[in-house]
Amino acid sequence: MTRFVLAAALLMAAPAAAQMPVPVPAQAPAEPDAIPLYPKMKVPRESTEKWVRFGKDLAVRNVTVPTVTPVLPDPARATGAAVVVAPGGAFMLLAMDHEGWNVARWLADHGVAAFVLKYRLNPTPADTAEASAYMGKRMAESLRDPAAAPGITEPRATLDALAALKLVRDGAGKWGVDPRRVGMIGFSAGAMTTLNAALEGKGADRPSFIGYVYGPMLAREVPSDAPPMFAAIANDDSLFAAPSYALVESWRRAHVPVELHAYERGDHGFGMGKPGTTTMGLLPQFLSWMEMRGLLGKGSAQ
Repeated sequence: MTRFVLAAALLMAAPAAAQMPVPVPAQAPAEPDAIPLYPKMKVPRESTEKWVRFGKDLAVRNVTVPTVTPVLPDPARATGAAVVVAPGGAFMLLAMDHEGWNVARWLADHGVAAFVLKYRLNPTPADTAEASAYMGKRMAESLRDPAAAPGITEPRATLDALAALKLVRDGAGKWGVDPRRVGMIGFSAGAMTTLNAALEGKGADRPSFIGYVYGPMLAREVPSDAPPMFAAIANDDSLFAAPSYALVESWRRAHVPVELHAYERGDHGFGMGKPGTTTMGLLPQFLSWMEMRGLLGKGSAQ
């Protein structure tokens, strides 16, 4: 549910949100390194993907053919760890720059192989203005009364996440990563997708560790073999007016390692960090957590 979709919802509820960027149609970027998750999947005769730009940031809607794009570190700096990056967008769009490629490049610059997941989404109207109104209406309903809103969910996203993890592990030798150190980080709806992959995946199919960034903090049933979790959220998150940390307690009750960063300010959708707040420490803290857990060992993949 990234700041883009949240802004659309707030535009319907608060005039102050009119200062947020307005989406404009954009040309699809070249994605020469994108790898289809399902090579045998039939590509629609006419592409349904619609790209938009929020200020300088690209986002995509109507994804029907999921892909993974590797962003690899300099071999001299490679740690052997890998992270699948799942952008958010309320399962109606993907914030590909804000919570995808930018995050992946930062990780690669710090020795972690990153793989940006473009997962399947709920359909939205082809017209950008109609799509914005549609997304805003759904999110505004969710903010007013979660029980009355259509479910903000997409089961295919979980399938795509598990397929991406398998693809990375199957290609571990080619990409110089250790298949035992393949984790996932997700933002908002991408965090929900990451969590579902961790809880619904079986055994070695799961991510080895997860970063859960401004996703819902509701309690879940957590198995004792769930992966370690790094969780982060801002206490003034507009999407979760009464934030709870029940999910963290679910991890603790299962005796699974968990670390929580509850920032004083940052709102929803701060991505790699909102200037002037301590959310700017998100990725350095995630990396430090990985190091503490022994995930950044040097050397070739094992």
